[in-house]
Amino acid sequence: MEDSFDTAKYQVTKDRVSPREVLLTVFQAMREKGYEPVNQIVGYLLSGDPTYITSYKNARYVMLRAERDELIEELVRSYLLEK
Repeated sequence: MEDSFDTAKYQVTKDRVSPREVLLTVFQAMREKGYEPVNQIVGYLLSGDPTYITSYKNARYVMLRAERDELIEELVRSYLLEK
């Protein structure tokens, strides 16, 4: 019997979802649940604590599929281009 102590490597890939789509999906779920979406999303973006985002309609999972810096970049870009 041969013992194998080789480390197995697994590649985890995130499905690419646009930051805009993430924000809109999470915003809608939080609004439906009765939360103040802007305050909750800002809390998450500043702290990185996913408990600011409800798990209702998988909003927390959706939010975690995007990097926080990408979400902030999308918000800044959207704000500046729409003004």
